[in-house]
Amino acid sequence: MADTATAAPETAASPAARKGARGGSSLWRYVLIRFLLIFPTIFILVTTVFLMMRVTGDPITAALGGQLTPAQLEERIEAAGYNRPLIVQYLEYIGQIFTGDFGTTIDGQPVVGVLLRYGGATLELAFYALIVAFVVGIPLGMLAAALRDRWGDAVLRVFAILCYATPVFFAGLILKLVFSVWLGVLPSSGRASPRVELQIGRIDNPTGIYTIDAIRTGNPAYLIDVLQHAIMPGIALGLLTAGVFLRLVRTNVIGTLAMPYIDAARSRGVSEYRLVRKHAYKPALIPIITVIGLQIAMLLGGAVLTETTFEWMGLGYQLSEYLKARDYVAVQGIVALLAVIVALTNFIVDIIAAFIDPRVRY
Repeated sequence: MADTATAAPETAASPAARKGARGGSSLWRYVLIRFLLIFPTIFILVTTVFLMMRVTGDPITAALGGQLTPAQLEERIEAAGYNRPLIVQYLEYIGQIFTGDFGTTIDGQPVVGVLLRYGGATLELAFYALIVAFVVGIPLGMLAAALRDRWGDAVLRVFAILCYATPVFFAGLILKLVFSVWLGVLPSSGRASPRVELQIGRIDNPTGIYTIDAIRTGNPAYLIDVLQHAIMPGIALGLLTAGVFLRLVRTNVIGTLAMPYIDAARSRGVSEYRLVRKHAYKPALIPIITVIGLQIAMLLGGAVLTETTFEWMGLGYQLSEYLKARDYVAVQGIVALLAVIVALTNFIVDIIAAFIDPRVRY
C-alpha cells in the first residue's frame, strides 16, 4: 500500500515534469541555434564588405592615387600587401579580425583605436533614439487603436508614415531650423559646448559616452549641456523607429481587442480606452521586443546621416569622413564592428523574446 501511495503523486507529476523538461530543453536548443547563427551572419557581412571595398582596386591607390608618385605608390602597396592575390588578402584579413586587429587607417591609426574612441558616441545616440521611439511610438499606437477608424486614428497613421518616410537628415535640418535658428533654445551641433567645458575646466571622458561621463563628474551644468546636445539628434533618429512602433502597436492592439475575453469585458460596460490601457497593451508589446533587433540595424544606419547633420562625433560621422577620403580599411573595420553589434543585439533580443513568449521558440 505504501508503495502505491507514494507512486501515485509521482505518476501525476511526471507529465508536468516532462513538459517542463521539454520546455527547458527547447529554450536552450533555441539559444544555442541563435548563438551559432551569429557567426555566419558576421562572416557574410564582413566578406561582402571586404569584396565591395576591393571592387575599385587596392585601398592605397584609391586613397592616394593622385597624391603620390608611381614609385611611392608601388612602395606603399607592396608594404601593405595589396599586391598579393585577393584570396590571400582575404584570409589574412579574417585571421586579423579573430585576433582583434582591424587594420590601420591611411594616416596610420589603428582602426581598433578609432572604434574605441568613437563607438561610445554612436551607442549613446542609438540609446536616446530608442527612448524617443518608445516614448512616442507606443503611447500613440495605443491611442490610434483606441480611436480606430476615427479622424484621430487617420492623423496618427499619417504621422507614422511621415516618421519613417522622412529622411533623417531632412528631419534634422527642420529641427535645427526651428529650435536652434528660430527659437534659439537648443545647440545646433556637437556633443557638448566648448563654453561649458571651459567653465568647468578640463573634462575627462574615459567612456566616450558623455552622459555617463557627465554623471560621473557630478557637475549638473555639464550633464544639462550634454542632454541639450542630445535632444535633437535623438529625436531626428528616434522618429524613424517611432513610426514603426506606432503602426505595430496599433495593429496588435486592434487584434487583441478582437479577442473573446475583450468582448466579455466590453459587454460589462468597460470603456474602449480602459480596455486598451488595462487589457490589450501588454500582449501588443511582445512583438515590439522582437523587432527591436531589426530597428537597431536601422538606427545604426541612420546614425551615419544623423551624426553628419549634427556633427555628432561618432562612428557614423567618422565613416562618412573615411568614405570621402576613400580609406577603405577604416570603412571595413567600422562596418565589421557595426555588423557585430547588430548580430549580438539581435541575439539578445531573440533570447529575451523567447523567455517572455514561449511560442517564439517554435
